[in-house]
Amino acid sequence: MIEGNTAVQAISLLLQKGVQESNIIFLNLISAPQGLHAVCKRFPRVKIVTSEIELGLNSNSQVVPGMGEFGDRYFGTNDD
Repeated sequence: MIEGNTAVQAISLLLQKGVQESNIIFLNLISAPQGLHAVCKRFPRVKIVTSEIELGLNSNSQVVPGMGEFGDRYFGTNDD
């Protein structure tokens, strides 16, 4: 979770479908503090489970230190 925008959209959709905020558990691997704060501020009753909270974001909005471009490596979508 970088800035929390995708999480906010997903949680908003669940709420629109009638799921109670207190019943939502958002699970992810790595979080930036900015994303955690954005989601917690908007949805204080949602539980967030993460394996690691990184230092923050760099000027390109990438998690620092992070794992690199995990998605690109996993799905083979990088330019290399």
